[in-house]
Amino acid sequence: MMLRPKLHDHYIARMVIMTVLAAWGVLLGLDVVLAFADEFGDVGKGGYTMNHAIAATCLTIPWRAYNLFPTSAVIGSLLGLGQLAATSELTALRALGLSRRRLSVSVALPLALLTLLMVANGEALAPWGEERAQSLKSARNTDMVVAEYSGLWAREGDMFLNARSGEQKARDGDTWLELRGVRLFQFDRDGRLQSIANVGLAEHRPGGWILRDVERTSFSAKSVSRARVAEERWDSKLDEAALAANVTKPRNMGSGELRESIDYRKRNRLEAGDFEEVYWGRWFYPLNVLTLCLAAIPFAFGTLRSGGYGKRLFLGIVFALGFYTLQRMATELAGIYHFDYRIAFALPPAIMLAVSLWLFKRRSG
Repeated sequence: MMLRPKLHDHYIARMVIMTVLAAWGVLLGLDVVLAFADEFGDVGKGGYTMNHAIAATCLTIPWRAYNLFPTSAVIGSLLGLGQLAATSELTALRALGLSRRRLSVSVALPLALLTLLMVANGEALAPWGEERAQSLKSARNTDMVVAEYSGLWAREGDMFLNARSGEQKARDGDTWLELRGVRLFQFDRDGRLQSIANVGLAEHRPGGWILRDVERTSFSAKSVSRARVAEERWDSKLDEAALAANVTKPRNMGSGELRESIDYRKRNRLEAGDFEEVYWGRWFYPLNVLTLCLAAIPFAFGTLRSGGYGKRLFLGIVFALGFYTLQRMATELAGIYHFDYRIAFALPPAIMLAVSLWLFKRRSG
């Protein structure tokens, strides 16, 4: 039998959505103000202006909204249900024959719709905004810029580097930076082009830069010469950490790109933990939101009947912090002991749902 929304479903949904949006707006507003204050401190560094700071902060709003939504959802749900419980409206609905499970469905449906919007945001708008924000922030370094279509540009003295893509890699405890599709432009003191080197792969190892598959074209006053070498060292003081900060991060990738990156690393026996954590975090995101809110519902039938907004807000914060502390511990242990991240992400929701079911039965008794 198909479940059709009724009048009480619309009423509960409206109350829950209003309180969730209110909590979400407050948390997001505070987060954006703090983020802008941090960006404002960098105004004047290199070519970083006030417009850059404003734009970079605004571009990160979709990602901040995505991260804050689960916390906002549980706080808003507790505030909304607490208000209904305090005015005895939940008791009245129970008197009409509605079970607690049925009321839980009324809460879950509007949250599911908002969660779907956030899932779409996390796959498309949020990664795009984060990547563009990082490009703007690179203006703080006068020797580095990330162009939208031409990749990463960096400068060291009279040498200019352009890389189409890159990533940080790790194996057996060692980490290094790899840049692909690299071109090196060498100029003399008068600004004349001396050489162009096309490099298949540039690696920054502890001992310095290693260039692989190098084809260099040199220009003199009357001739042009070309040479090719399989590998050479590059003595450069180019800041590897600054370059790494502008390489695409796992969280700025879509699920499809993450899956491809994970498969590539596993085929080549490379560490894929960072990518797996982000990938499975995307899949378990909807479950986390609904679990947090459903686990908090039993409190609306007893604990939240008395007490004001402060009590409900405190309970919401405790639920959110407790859940994410547990999940953070689980994912950290998965990274250390190399067990499946799906287990790490599934364990906290399972514990929360078990506690919620126990509370439901206890309050029903």
